[in-house]
Amino acid sequence: MKKVYTISEAADILGKSKETLRRWDKSGKLCAVREPMSNYRVYKKEQLMIFDEFEQSYKREVKEIQPTDNYTVLELFAGAGGLAIGLEQAGLKCVALNELDHWAAETLRVNRPNWNVIEGDIRNLSFSHLRNKVDVVTGGFPCQAFSYAGKKLGLQDARGTLFYEFARVVQETSPAICIGENVRGLLNHDSGRTLKGMISILDEIGYRVLEPKILKAIYYNVPQKRERLILVGVRKDITVDFEYPQSNNKIYTLKDALKKGELFNCDVPDSAGSKYPISKQNILDLVPAGGYWRDLPLELQKKYMQKSFYLGGGKTGIARRISWDEPCLTLTCSPAQKQTERCHPEETRPFTVREYARIQTFPDDWRFTGAVNQQYKQIGNAVPVNLAKAIGISIVNFLNEKKMSDTHTHAEVMQA
Repeated sequence: MKKVYTISEAADILGKSKETLRRWDKSGKLCAVREPMSNYRVYKKEQLMIFDEFEQSYKREVKEIQPTDNYTVLELFAGAGGLAIGLEQAGLKCVALNELDHWAAETLRVNRPNWNVIEGDIRNLSFSHLRNKVDVVTGGFPCQAFSYAGKKLGLQDARGTLFYEFARVVQETSPAICIGENVRGLLNHDSGRTLKGMISILDEIGYRVLEPKILKAIYYNVPQKRERLILVGVRKDITVDFEYPQSNNKIYTLKDALKKGELFNCDVPDSAGSKYPISKQNILDLVPAGGYWRDLPLELQKKYMQKSFYLGGGKTGIARRISWDEPCLTLTCSPAQKQTERCHPEETRPFTVREYARIQTFPDDWRFTGAVNQQYKQIGNAVPVNLAKAIGISIVNFLNEKKMSDTHTHAEVMQA
């Protein structure tokens, strides 16, 4: 267990906002201390142990559950396979995967020749032949606004959006459960109306929707501060409840991702990667591990940030060098953009493709196709594999309980 926690980490664990913790700090209720080396304000483990939330977050363990049947999945918007690998590791079988991007689809085919990869625009595809033949439909559909003003939204009102296609396929195939995943921003997209519309549509086509939940990847064996919103619909004729995955008892760091240890049995393999322009490299040479643009001399801060220097806000992703002993910030589709720099802790360069993949917990033997920028894009868009596995275990548990419930119901009918 870690000995110190940043304000952001403590806020996540305690379920409080960073602003609340800062107020507690000022009032003396919970005072942060400064680390001698970095001068960052942190909390000691002993300070947080008085909170039940802290104790509970480290007592939970994700238990492996074996499927009691051959459960099947249809995956939409499959990308490069992060979600599919995790579901596979949990014991689920992908019977078909749809992906529009050619290089992502090629990545799926290269790694799993036995998978039925359907490359093409979902708007031109029908999956009615899989009706009652898949247990789960998953999809990381893009976030698009609806014309929604508080009325009950129906499926036809969402035409033209990719969520419509997701819901259409769910209606065509009638799985026991459907799982949608998206960025955290969907929660407040269009003042929450987009998400309300999605829930309304799933309700219309026969699915009761659980309260959407944001899963923080760092609590599911992922060395990265990534968040995904999960939307779960259970077919209304099913009485079994789905339970979101429980968080585990350890937070992994960048060192765990790139070095031999609990997550991987060897150091990260060498691979291709982007480079910084000389001008940016000269700037990042001055940033310490765990630091960002505010660690530069004042005149360089102004020069590098330009007008943004005067706009306020942390902008902690700019000129950011990740340290070995912290989880990585959320990876993006490009490792060298100014707003989302993710610099190696020791070398002044972006993470390589294989380092990117490690941070997303892809297996080392999972190959990515296309040019280097295409590979970064595929990895940056993916669901972390270990987070997907945790979701998959929850799905397996749900389907096992459903099967048991169906068996009992059938037995009672036979006895009547």
